[in-house]
Amino acid sequence: MKTAMNRLTPLGVMVLALLREDDMHPYEMIRLLRHRRDDRIVAITNGTVYHTVARLEKHGLVAEIGVDRDGNRPERTTYALTDTGHRAVEEWVRRELPLIDRPVEFRVALAEAHNLDRDETVALLTARLAALAAARDELADGIRGARDAGAPVVEQYLLEIDRERALLAADHDWLAALLGRLAHPDFVWGSHEKTDRYLAQREAARS
Repeated sequence: MKTAMNRLTPLGVMVLALLREDDMHPYEMIRLLRHRRDDRIVAITNGTVYHTVARLEKHGLVAEIGVDRDGNRPERTTYALTDTGHRAVEEWVRRELPLIDRPVEFRVALAEAHNLDRDETVALLTARLAALAAARDELADGIRGARDAGAPVVEQYLLEIDRERALLAADHDWLAALLGRLAHPDFVWGSHEKTDRYLAQREAARS
């Protein structure tokens, strides 16, 4: 499983996470991903999704369970998540969630963090918070040293590094606030009842 997990792309993880909800055919996956605006994070085209599903099947993470035809529409192959695929989602999210140098992977891991239990998610995000603080402080020290040197660095050369420090600080503060929210029992986490809105969304994606 470790080899298969290492080959997972962010889109592959999103597809596997969809199949944790229910069995689906690729066309439904595409419509759900777009409806949920996951194309903000990764490029989603018919070709990339079908290719991703084929790779996931090749590595034993999903399995074909049936082929349907509705009227004049093309045949649609439905896939289910295998036990290996189920574990791969958790392992991938577990690996990526605390890292601070893989922004696309982190966005996907954060979006799928609800696949882990609350306490583990808090622990992983707490590790990320510490890494953000360390990186922020290191940059701040470097900027301070450049400005306080006997021959200070001209300010225009510090713009990019100062922006990076500000982004790290903002990310740190947002994450600290999120951890406070996650600790509250009213913050819904993990699997929950499928609402009428969710079921309507699924029905629309199938049509």
